Amino acid sequence: MKKFFKEFSKGIFKENPTFVLALGLCPTLAVSVSLLNGLGMGIAATFVLLGSNIIISLIRNFIPEKIRIPCFIVVIATFVTVVEMLMKAYSPGLDRALGIYIPLIVVNCIVLGRAEAYASKNNVFNSLSDALGMGIGFIWALLLISGIREFLGSGKLYGYKLIKGFKPPAIFILPAGALLVIGLLLGFFSLLKEKRK
Repeated sequence: MKKFFKEFSKGIFKENPTFVLALGLCPTLAVSVSLLNGLGMGIAATFVLLGSNIIISLIRNFIPEKIRIPCFIVVIATFVTVVEMLMKAYSPGLDRALGIYIPLIVVNCIVLGRAEAYASKNNVFNSLSDALGMGIGFIWALLLISGIREFLGSGKLYGYKLIKGFKPPAIFILPAGALLVIGLLLGFFSLLKEKRK
């Protein structure tokens, strides 16, 4: 249980995919204009991470070394297809908002990286904890970035206006605003890491 918690917590703090490893920044920049989009992308990526880590961990000893990456991509693509079909059926608005970034989870560095670096070398239990930690770390990062961008860019949070008379600078809902917010947060978490040392 101690190992499970250690693997789980590293994805949230010590090896957070967005703020520490700087992975998955393309969908983070693109979809983080609102909390709903950020949450949707985070849950979709976590579902794919969980499913692919478990399956890859189960079949790792049966995959020939030369074709392991194509096999990993097939497994990941299967779970991405499931997510995409579920989203189209039950949340078409979110599906339209996230657009091409859902199919692109197949080549997301977080998912492929965890398959190669962790699931292919560890048992199912540890791979599950790794996927959960990385997924929750990614959701947490997306919610933080999305919340800041939505509030500063539109004056709303989860669609609700919070401060009367607040005139939001529109730059925060533009790509430049995404880069600015992520850059400042990366700097902040880097500074925290240095202070801890």
